[in-house]
Amino acid sequence: MEDELTRYLSILGTFARACLVRDLTFRANFILECLTSLGWMSMNLAFYLLVFTFTPEIGRNTGWTREPFFAFVATGLIINAIVQALFIPSAEELTELVRTGGLDAVLVKPLDAQFLLSLHRVDFSALANGIVGIALLAWAVARFAVPPPPVAWVLYPLLIVCGVAILYALVIMLAAATIHLGRNQSLYDFWFYITNFSRYPAEIYSGPWGSPLRALCTFVIPILLVVNVPARAIAQPLTGAAWWAIGGTVLAAVAALIVSRLVFQRSLTRYRSASS
Repeated sequence: MEDELTRYLSILGTFARACLVRDLTFRANFILECLTSLGWMSMNLAFYLLVFTFTPEIGRNTGWTREPFFAFVATGLIINAIVQALFIPSAEELTELVRTGGLDAVLVKPLDAQFLLSLHRVDFSALANGIVGIALLAWAVARFAVPPPPVAWVLYPLLIVCGVAILYALVIMLAAATIHLGRNQSLYDFWFYITNFSRYPAEIYSGPWGSPLRALCTFVIPILLVVNVPARAIAQPLTGAAWWAIGGTVLAAVAALIVSRLVFQRSLTRYRSASS
């Protein structure tokens, strides 16, 4: 088991090195992609700063004042940067592999097909936002009225991993739909639309429309757990309700990975080669 894990990590490292060489071969394009991502992120941060010139808190009595909210934003940047760098580029290629029959070559390789199809491409330019997210988190935490307790720093990376796992599972299930549909660009658009809900604190989803949406995005598609729970662990007191949310997030991540694995394996049994 340990040898198998070492083997896959070594292969992942080879993929990453090859992608880095490819990116640096076209340095101008790589730099432009980084600057584009940073420009988009900067405009969002400027918008949030503008909002806080009119209100001291996002939502009444939610605890999301300026510094905690920017810790929330930083958490979202870190999680989305990891997903955008590691999983999205590979998943986007699956449509072409299915259409052209290139998936055949993947399935005959002596490696796990899901591993190859979800991790063979790495977009290093997407990590720029993650680096800024880490810097923004440090800036925000340094200005907290009460610093996070040590247990929060232990839980935070674990919950980051859980958030990445939930998004990865969603990407894999959408990628599996490609095998049935042949083309699923609209489904990847759906992924970006649904992840927009995770960019804001769960407390804003209230009222006759917001409450059902919050329930849907917490218990059915646990997208609200992705950023909210790790950000709350680092930015707000760890009360009893927070511990329930942390436990639920860990369980949701494990369940999402299991379900996505089953869906992907089931989809492969329905695959018919483009050349057949």
